[in-house]
Amino acid sequence: MKHYDNHEIEIRLNNEGYNLIAGTDEVGRGPLAGPVVAACCIMPKDCIIEGVTDSKKISEKNRKILEGIIKEKAKSYKVVFIDPKKIDEINIYEASRLAMTKAINELTVKPDYVLADAMPLFIDIKSESIIKGDEKSFTIACASILAKVARDEYMVELDKLYPEYGFAKHKGYPTKQHLEAIKEYGILDLHHRKSYGPVKDEALKGNFNKNEKK
Repeated sequence: MKHYDNHEIEIRLNNEGYNLIAGTDEVGRGPLAGPVVAACCIMPKDCIIEGVTDSKKISEKNRKILEGIIKEKAKSYKVVFIDPKKIDEINIYEASRLAMTKAINELTVKPDYVLADAMPLFIDIKSESIIKGDEKSFTIACASILAKVARDEYMVELDKLYPEYGFAKHKGYPTKQHLEAIKEYGILDLHHRKSYGPVKDEALKGNFNKNEKK
């Protein structure tokens, strides 16, 4: 796998005396269905894993390989799911922040510094919000891989329950296939985000999937 030079931030923090650096990231802000998922992890100082970068730039096969390595090497990691009902209740931005915060708080090792991907956090630990953090920070990139693999696997399992929507393929994003399936079969009360435009329209019409497993 390709080597990415993304340890500069961690090296700076190590030199400032921080040794337990956590990275956190979320996936799933854009989909019409499924949870938003955040991961947080603390990697050992000087840890290098070839191929780790923004999860969107890694093939599905390599993401799964890297996920296993990250979990094996991590001092601590946590993955948190926030369901569509909560997303609709507090909005996707706050749901993403909630997922990250819960993941940080549920680590078995308390970090002394937190790096977050483009998300200001209100926590009692020193933290830094980094734009494109999943490209610039090794630790955030590790978290992005954990979150992406976990969410994709969830959507594949959801596809087994509702194959008519094609969740295994589009993972809940608003593809043509997904939008057509919503109109034909209705929305899933538990799994679609009713605050999102196309889903909201169908909810107002009362177009719900009557065969949903509650």
